[in-house]
Parts: sequence; structure tokens; C-alpha cells
Amino acid sequence: MTTTLSRLLVLLTALGAVLVAATGPAHAHASLTGSSPADGEVVATSPERVELTFSERVSLTGDQALRVLDPAGERVDTGEITDLSADGVVRHGVALADGLADGTYTVAWQAISADSHPIAGAFTFSIGAPSETSVRLPAQGPGGSTAGTLYDLARFPAYAGFLLLTGGAAFLLVCRPGPAARPVVQRLTLAGWTTATAATLALLLLRGPYTGTGLRDVVDTKTGTALLCRLLLLGAAALWVAALTADRARGRRARAALAGTGVLLAPATAATWALAEHASTGPWSWLAVPADLVHLLAAGAWLGGLAALLALLYRSPVPVPRAAVRRFSRLAFWSVVALAATGLFQSWRQVGGWDPLLSTRYGQLLVVKTALVALLVGTAWISRRWTARLADPPAGPAPDAPDPQDAPDGPHAPPPAPDGPDDPARRAQLARQRAAVQRTRRRRDRDRDTGRAGLRRSVLAEAAIAAAVLAVTTALTGSTPARTEAAAGTSATAPQPLSLQLPYDTGGPHGRGTALIDITPGVTGENVLHLRLEDPEGLPNGAEEVRIALTLPAEDLGPLRYEPAHVDVGHWVADDLRLPRPGDWELSLTLRTSEIDQTTETTTLTVG
Repeated sequence: MTTTLSRLLVLLTALGAVLVAATGPAHAHASLTGSSPADGEVVATSPERVELTFSERVSLTGDQALRVLDPAGERVDTGEITDLSADGVVRHGVALADGLADGTYTVAWQAISADSHPIAGAFTFSIGAPSETSVRLPAQGPGGSTAGTLYDLARFPAYAGFLLLTGGAAFLLVCRPGPAARPVVQRLTLAGWTTATAATLALLLLRGPYTGTGLRDVVDTKTGTALLCRLLLLGAAALWVAALTADRARGRRARAALAGTGVLLAPATAATWALAEHASTGPWSWLAVPADLVHLLAAGAWLGGLAALLALLYRSPVPVPRAAVRRFSRLAFWSVVALAATGLFQSWRQVGGWDPLLSTRYGQLLVVKTALVALLVGTAWISRRWTARLADPPAGPAPDAPDPQDAPDGPHAPPPAPDGPDDPARRAQLARQRAAVQRTRRRRDRDRDTGRAGLRRSVLAEAAIAAAVLAVTTALTGSTPARTEAAAGTSATAPQPLSLQLPYDTGGPHGRGTALIDITPGVTGENVLHLRLEDPEGLPNGAEEVRIALTLPAEDLGPLRYEPAHVDVGHWVADDLRLPRPGDWELSLTLRTSEIDQTTETTTLTVG
């Protein structure tokens, strides 16, 4: 049975890792909300710098954090990134070389979101006029590589190890399962510490390839610092676990001292998650961080303690005492209360409404987690019913004491050894036989106890569901919160720059062609208008005079008159175009190509 249990737990862990991997690479909390120059914008002269605006705090470190490349793929930025954030607006910029030539330039950037996830992107702008570009950026940014997949997988054992470590220790100190059962829980606690330490070290080593930065840059980030602090705290926890597993830790004073130290170590270790992930960003972060601490510690007490109880039910040499099970039942109840309260708060903070709950990946995972937790609570209720039916185990011989029935002269005595009782090989064979008989008897007595048999089955079901909950939780920590994703989707549907094509004919020589009009950003307020004239062959066409008038008939507004500045052959720019109101604007373009050849063309543009 123990071999079957071990295989089942390994399978559940593997399935949890598969669930994490199946969710894909982690998505970031922060997002790019704007830039100057804007994506696709054509500016008349070379800008002094490129600026990026983000929805939340980000870290741009390393030589590849913000690059500006000319049409030939050469860098034209100075490499010195400046934090321009002010008045709650997160903005970073990089200075450009002087006197850049006309053409299309590519801006490539990569950053670390405040909740630890890497983000990256690229866009183009043009000086004078668009041109061909030889820049080819990688299709896969940071976080989407093999290192990113391994990093996401390592997050699962890091969480699992922490839960086993805290839950096993809490079970030993609070539930006091008895001297004979202690070694089973002690081994589980040590396994949790080993798993958490190995996974944290793997996360630290994978962090550089995951974010596309070097190890030194990783250490300077918030997440790198948190991982280093976690390793140091786990080093201190190693001494604590050694003291917990020592024989002298069974006294009341020793338990009190260990409990006091654990009260300091456990929240400090949990803080390395809370201060570096979703809880540390977004609204109400000052309350979200302590709430996340309580959430992690309650999960450890419940789920880690559940694993300890499961190990005892299957591997303890004696039946689990009723008092220990009931103490864990009370501990689990208050842990569930804390989990529910903090979980509801975090869900409200990260989702913000019903629509994001159903339309975003984060919201859908949260629905799945809620359903699994409800199923887990239902199974725990069944376990509590079995706990109420437990009786104290009958007094009997010590686990390692020989049974009179198994004595050499008893009814089940093995045949005498032909070489005499002093034969070492025979004595070893007798010892193995006695051990096998004792294991069989203990298993038979254990299975005869219907209360503990029912509790064992329900706790096994709880452990299976808990593994799935942990997998979904790990996937949630790697997903963009629903509130942020919904806001990004709203901004993605915002009005795009307006582009118009307007045929014209002034009636004179070289007076026919097409006017190409681009208005950026194409919303109410300040805009920049670019006008290009092309002849029927698509070549730049000239004009002696260009005038533009804008009218909003629905509100009897206008005309607003502009005379664009001539910046190049067939190219005019009006950088002070203002659209004060949304609606359907009538744009009138007047072109004069000679003293007597002139035309006015009119079109309608919709401003959101």
C-alpha cells in the first residue's frame, strides 16, 4: 500500500507540473500604453529621444532593455535609459544621436514587470517618410523560450516544498502526533525543505535566461533579491528543521522555542513571494501583501498538514491518535476561514467585475480554482465526519516489540534452523520473518478500524484535489490579473491613427494625383497631420499652396483652418492640429498648383 501511495503522490506532482506547463508562458502584469514617437508615426525632424509609457512600474536593465535601430539595423541610441516617471505616470526614455537621416526606425524594448514577469515588444516610427528596413527581431521574446518553460515548471515545486515544510512543522508542533508517529512527519518536513531549496536555486539560475538578462542584473531586481533572501531563510530553516527532528524537541519548552522561531521564519519566507509577485502591484497593495502572507501560511497549515496526516494514515507504525486528528481538524477549519477571507479580497482586487472573470485567462483559472477549492472543502467535511467517529487505538505492544504469537515457540514459530540457533544467517532470516509478520498484523489491525479506513480514503481524495489546486494556483501567479488584461483590451480597441486617401485634380499640368492624409493619434485633442501628394505614377507631386479646414456640422463648430508646413518634396506637416470634440468632421483640402489651377476636395473623418 505504501508503494502505491508513493507512486500516486509522484503522479499527482507530475500532473501538477503538466498543468502548469499547459498554461503556456507567463503573461505580464504591466503593459506598454503609449510611446513618443507613436507606433507608425511619421515625424518631420529627428526626435531627441524615444519615450515609453507603461501601465505600471517596470524595471529596464541590461544593454538590450531599450534599443533604437536605423533601417540598416545599427543602433542610434546612446544606451543611457532615463526614468521620466512623474505624477503617477510610468515613463522611461533613451536619448538618440543627433541628425538622424530620414527613414523607418525600429524601437525594441524588454522590461521586467513589477510582479516579476518579463515583457517585451517592438514598434517603428519614421523620420521624413517611411522606408524599407532590414531589422528582423526575434519572434519570441523573453519568457517564451525553453528557459521560460522550465522557470514556470520550477515554480510548482517551490510552492509545494514551502507548503510541506510549513504544514509538516505545524502538524508536529500543534497536533503532536506522538513519539512513534513523529519520524513519518519529520521525513515529510525534511522533504519539503529539500524541495523548496532546490526549486528556489533553480529559479535563481533560470531567472537570467528567462528574462533575457545576466545573473548580475537579476540580483539587482526585486525578484532576484527575493530569491536570494528565500535561499538565506531556507538556510536558517535547515537548522530549525534539524532541531525539530531531534529527540530533545519533544519537551514542552523545546516545542515553545521552536514554535517561536517558526513564527518568525515562516512569514519571512512567505514574504519572498508576496513582495515580489502580484500582491506587490496594483490597487491596495499595502493591504494585499499582508493578505497574501496570511493566504500562503494558511495554505501551508491546511494543505501541508493534510499531506502530513495522509503520510501518517498510510505509513505510521501505530494508528494516528484521535486527539492529533482532532487538533488538525480545528487547525484546518481556521485555515480555511483565513483562506476564504484573503482569497475573496485578492479576487476582488485582481478581477474587478463579472466580465473579466469570464473573459480573461486569469478569471477562467480563478473559476476553476474556486470550483476545486469548493470540492476540496466538501471532501474535508467528509473527513471531519470520519474524525468525529474515531476511537482511541487499543493499547498493545510497542511497534517494534515481538508479539507472543510470533515467538520462536509460539503457534506460528518457523521451523528450527538445521545449523543451530546461533547461526547468523538463520537469525537474520528469523528477524525478517518477524518483521513481515508484524507489518502484516499492523496492516490487518489498521484496516479493521473502519473510522480510520474511511478517514484514510477521504484524506487521500483531499490530497489529490489539493495537488490540482496547487497547480492552478501556480498558473494563476504566472497570468496577467483580469483587471489589467481587461484594461489592456480596452486600450487595444481605442481609435487608431486616421489615414485617408483623397483623389484631386486642379485642372492644370501635373495637377492630378492622390492626397495621402495621416492624422496621429486620431483622437480628440492635439494631433499631428501629415499630407503627402502623389502623381498617378506614385511619385511625389508638388503644389504651390496647401490649406486645410475642419468643420463639425453636428455642433456648428468650425471651420478650423490650418496651413501645413512644407518639409520635403510632396510632404507637408501640421503639428498643431486640434480636434476639440468627437464626431464626424468634414475635412476640406485646398490645393493650388499654379496661379490659376486650384481645387478643393472634401471628405469626412470620424473622431472617437
